[in-house]
Amino acid sequence: MLTKQQNDDLKRWYPLPQLKPVHLEYWSSSVRFIVGKAGRRSYKTEIAKRKVIEIAMAVPGNYFIAAPTIPQVKLIYWKDMCDMSFRSMQKSQVNKTDLIIPFDNGSTIQLLGMEKPKRFEGPYWTGGILDEFAYYKSEAWYESIRPALDTEIPGMAKPWCIIISKPNGKNHFYDLYQYAKTAQDPQWAAFEWTSEDVLSSEAIESAKRELSPRQYRQEYLGEFVSSTGRIYDDYNEENYTTDTIKPHEQIHYYCDFNFTPMSHGIGCYREHHCVISTRKVVKAFYLLDEIILESAVGADNITEFVERYKSHLNKNIRIYGDRSGKNGEKHAIISEYVSMERILEAHGWTVDRRVKDANPSIKDSQNAVRAKICNAAGERTLFVNPVRAPWTHQGLDTVVVKEGSTFLEDDTNKYQHITTAIRYMVDYEEPIENGMIEDLSLFTHGEYPDEEWSMT
Repeated sequence: MLTKQQNDDLKRWYPLPQLKPVHLEYWSSSVRFIVGKAGRRSYKTEIAKRKVIEIAMAVPGNYFIAAPTIPQVKLIYWKDMCDMSFRSMQKSQVNKTDLIIPFDNGSTIQLLGMEKPKRFEGPYWTGGILDEFAYYKSEAWYESIRPALDTEIPGMAKPWCIIISKPNGKNHFYDLYQYAKTAQDPQWAAFEWTSEDVLSSEAIESAKRELSPRQYRQEYLGEFVSSTGRIYDDYNEENYTTDTIKPHEQIHYYCDFNFTPMSHGIGCYREHHCVISTRKVVKAFYLLDEIILESAVGADNITEFVERYKSHLNKNIRIYGDRSGKNGEKHAIISEYVSMERILEAHGWTVDRRVKDANPSIKDSQNAVRAKICNAAGERTLFVNPVRAPWTHQGLDTVVVKEGSTFLEDDTNKYQHITTAIRYMVDYEEPIENGMIEDLSLFTHGEYPDEEWSMT
C-alpha cells in the first residue's frame, strides 16, 4: 500500500497530451549532445526533466541542471525535481544549500546557476541539462562547459548534455543549433517544434493578441529572429491618426525626466473597435500631443500643460513615468512628481500617479509597446497623431538598438526619451511579463554584477 506522499509523487508523472513523433525522438535520442529549439510550454523542459530523472535512477552518476541564474534554476527545477525523484521512497536527504538531490543508488542531481560559468568546472559530470542556453554568457560553452564535458575518466562514458532554449536572436545558441543540424557530426542531434504543435488553439490565439509578430515568432514558433535595428519595426502609417483629445476624456500623461530634452507625452486610453479581429472592442492608446522642452525640469513641462489644457473639462489626470522622479520623497524632499502634482492641484486637477516602485525591464516594456503597435493577430491598438506629436512619431519610427546590444536603446537619438516615457505607461496598463528570462538576459550583456541580482 502506497502512502499519500508516494501517491502524490506518482501523480507528478502525469501523461503528456499532444505528444508528437519529434517529442518521442527527442526523449529517446542517445547522442551525446542534444540541442532542442522550441517555443514556450511545448515540453522541451518537461521531457528533459523526465529524461534526466530516468537515467539518474538507472545509472549512478553526477548529473547537473543549469539555467542562467541560481534563482531561475531553483524556481523552474528544485521543487519539481524533488517531487519527480520520488523523495518519499528515498532514504537520502536533499542538500538545500548546494541544491543537490541524492538518490539511494549513489546518483546526484545538482542545480547550477550560470551567472559564473566557472561553477561548472571541477566536478566530473555524467550528464544533464543546459536550459535557456540562449541567455547564457556567450563564452560559457567554449571556456567552461565544453572543457568540463570533455574531461575523460578511464572506464567512464563521456559526459552528455541536453541543450535547450527559446531563441534569443542569432547568438551562440543559434551557432550550436546550426552545427547540430548541419554538421553531420554523430555526437550531435538537433530537434525543433513549435508551441502550436502542443497548445490549444485558444491559447495560441490569446498569445497572438498579447505579443508582437516578432516576439510571437521567437517565443511560440521558436524562430531565430534577427533584429532589424529598429526597435519598433512594425510601426507604420497604419498607426497614424488625426484624432485629438476630446474635452471629456481622461488625460494620460507620460514622462521621461531627462534634463534635455525633458520629454512628456499626452494621450488617452480609449475603447477601440478591431476591424480584423473576432474581439469587438479592446483598449487602445492614443498618443495625441506632447511637451518637449530643452534644459527643463518636470515642473516646467507641467506648467506648459496646465496652460495648454486650461479649458479641458475632465480634470482627472493619470501620470506615468520614471521611478527616478520619486527621488527624495522618503526624506521629505520635493520630488519631480510632487512638484508637478502641486502645480496640477493648484489648477484644479485631480492626480492619479501610476508609477511603479521599480522601473520595468527594458525588454518587457519594449515588447509591451510592440504588441500594442501590432500584435501577432494583426491588431493595432496604439495610434499617434504625427502632426501634434512629432517627437513621439519620430521616436517610434527611428529609435534603434545600441551597437552591440540586442535591446539597449541608442540614447544618442534625441527621440529615445519620449519612447521611454511611452514604455512606462504601456507597461503599467498592459504589461507583458515573459517570466524571468527577459530580465535574466541582462547577464548576457553584463549589465548587472552578480551581487546586485535579486528575484522579484
